[in-house]
Amino acid sequence: MSGSSIESLPPTPPDAKAPAPPRDDHTDPRPDLYRRLSALTPARLRLEAGAGPTRLSDLLAFQQDHAAARDAIHAEVDWGRLARDLAPLPVLRVASRAPDRATYLRRPDLGRQLMDSDAALLRQAAMAVGDGAMTAAPDRATDGTGAATPKAAIADDPASPPPLLIVIGDGLSAPAVMAQAAPLVTALLARLPELQGRPVVLASGARVAIGDAIGAAMGAQMVLMLIGERPGLSVADSLGAYLTLAPREGLRDNARNCVSNIHTRGGLSHAAAADRLCWLIHEARRLGATGVALKDDSGAEGAGRIETGAPASLPGDRA
Repeated sequence: MSGSSIESLPPTPPDAKAPAPPRDDHTDPRPDLYRRLSALTPARLRLEAGAGPTRLSDLLAFQQDHAAARDAIHAEVDWGRLARDLAPLPVLRVASRAPDRATYLRRPDLGRQLMDSDAALLRQAAMAVGDGAMTAAPDRATDGTGAATPKAAIADDPASPPPLLIVIGDGLSAPAVMAQAAPLVTALLARLPELQGRPVVLASGARVAIGDAIGAAMGAQMVLMLIGERPGLSVADSLGAYLTLAPREGLRDNARNCVSNIHTRGGLSHAAAADRLCWLIHEARRLGATGVALKDDSGAEGAGRIETGAPASLPGDRA
């Protein structure tokens, strides 16, 4: 071939197929499938599968949920308001060894340890309850209104079931504690009359295991720890409940039962959570154990629980 000639490309075969048109990544080929799946959960199932730009509505929703999750982690519980919401139950205020929120987030171990001074306060309160009376320590034990708890307010019946101590900790979501804790305690009171008049411990800078130290200090036979769960991008105000028999420091997570996802936006309702917890409490007393030895066969169903046989078959499902 000479330098001045141009070699032509081979002709296209007559039976060759034309190239496929570019795909519109914003066109969902099965919109009904994702609509029905989305109705089952508040979680994000997918964004656009292709490489197209994210829709503005999706981006703004993501940024809003991410900001809500960050705010929940750094927010502080309004303990005074929570105490008023729990009235007429008396409350005791304690704190972990984490001196501030930043340290709490960096040092989970400090959130599991109770201040020595507060442990002494709890031991004193436990003796007051055992005497059928409770004397409030200044600014630390109140009836929810700031007044000292009257002696007659604490029930003491030696024939009653083993005592159950409720502890409320901020955990990783202050909004969860403010929105869910008091309604859940109210639901528990309606099912467990033994809780009437007994103090609720409010713990700041708390991790789950601090409930063991609190329960041990008060001599509780069982402790129920209500704590704000780690927020996600769909729910930032979910509460968790941890039940432990014979609490003491150093217990592992396999020694407790957990009821999680307690919230009002597709999660476990306060009533359903109270039913499940009461079942676990009674079974723990019967078996003498919590944790892996106690299987949750309560059958309680939350508002957001998916019934496996309820939805009709989805496109593409095999029989």
